[in-house]
Amino acid sequence: MAIGFSLAAPVGPIGVLTIRRTLAHGRLTGFVSGLGTATADALYGLIGALGLTSLAALLTAQSGWLGLIGGGFLIYLGIRTFRARPAALEGAPEQTASGLAGAYVSAFALTLTNPATILAFAVIFAGLNADIAAANAASAVVVVVGVFVGSAAWWLVLSTVTDWLRGRLNPAALVWVNRVSGLVIVGFGLFALARGM
Repeated sequence: MAIGFSLAAPVGPIGVLTIRRTLAHGRLTGFVSGLGTATADALYGLIGALGLTSLAALLTAQSGWLGLIGGGFLIYLGIRTFRARPAALEGAPEQTASGLAGAYVSAFALTLTNPATILAFAVIFAGLNADIAAANAASAVVVVVGVFVGSAAWWLVLSTVTDWLRGRLNPAALVWVNRVSGLVIVGFGLFALARGM
């Protein structure tokens, strides 16, 4: 759980995106975005817990391409965020199943294509000498569930606090939140592209 929480907590592109989605569409959308990230974290936790060094090496070797794909998608999301009208100016947002599914899938895909996430899990499990699969499969399941729960706990905290702040912002402030969030997300995207190249 500590691994999942500590890897989710630093504010990066997914954190900024989750904050912006919570401000625009409410806590549920923000939390579902976080669950997409937690699922990707759990998948990388599974790779580490099972000691799948060849798969981890393959993912690390492909981090350049993954960074290019993730960076391009971040730039696209950043531009959309920058140009978006705040939800407060458009009326109350509706929570639809397709909107929630899109929030989940996009956060999941962005986390999977983030080379920093791949490397972080590789380093953590190598440092812990966590070839848990050698002990038993139940231990690997416990690690994966723990990573997911720890990561999900962070996203619940972040979306809840952001939703609480949401009611205290006026429409003009929300315009600036969109602009700053968009620029920050584009910045992360450009950084990912540069690193991928």
